[in-house]
Amino acid sequence: MKFDIIIAGVGGQGALSTAAIIAGAAMDAGLQVKQTEVHGMAQRGGSVVAHLRLADRPVAADIIPLATAQMLIGVESLEALRLLPYLAEGGWAVVARTRVENIPEYPDQADIERELRVVSNLLVLDTEALARVAGSVRTANTVLLGATASLLPLPSAALQEAVATRFASKGERIVEANLKALAAGREAMAAVRSVEGPALSSVPGLSSHCFTVPKV
Repeated sequence: MKFDIIIAGVGGQGALSTAAIIAGAAMDAGLQVKQTEVHGMAQRGGSVVAHLRLADRPVAADIIPLATAQMLIGVESLEALRLLPYLAEGGWAVVARTRVENIPEYPDQADIERELRVVSNLLVLDTEALARVAGSVRTANTVLLGATASLLPLPSAALQEAVATRFASKGERIVEANLKALAAGREAMAAVRSVEGPALSSVPGLSSHCFTVPKV
């Protein structure tokens, strides 16, 4: 088994924290892990890309080749679009509807999402809105992580434990908020995968927060 993940965002968003949580859960589950990061010119506002490789055998290379990743996690919309060439045919792109307008003439969100729709398996989430419903807008990245949970080759308990460990130093209230956000993301993915096309509008609370183009 080999499962390659690209995580795309900008500095200061927490993309690397998301990678660290998945890596920790994978190691706890007994998988081999390789992780490397590519940083843009600025610590905050520059692009940040994590290559995360999970396998049941040793992994030799750090970098994921183009068109081979099973998953793209987009913490920022335009960065997700920029890294789309890494996604394999049939892979999943799970993308936050989050914008960091760090370049002149940043594209309209509708244009970005139109380009993303070339992916056969796509989920775009308003993670901040769902995090707010779950209790704290600061847990938006954990909502995004939860949306990937059913697609990752990891036990649910391992991912929950990794989230709890990551935030343990911040106190029980923060841990609980992030566990609620993880569950919210998981429920959003389950809802949109069970409903096709226009019927998504019948899912309470989700119609304005996400869309999916499922072919699974």
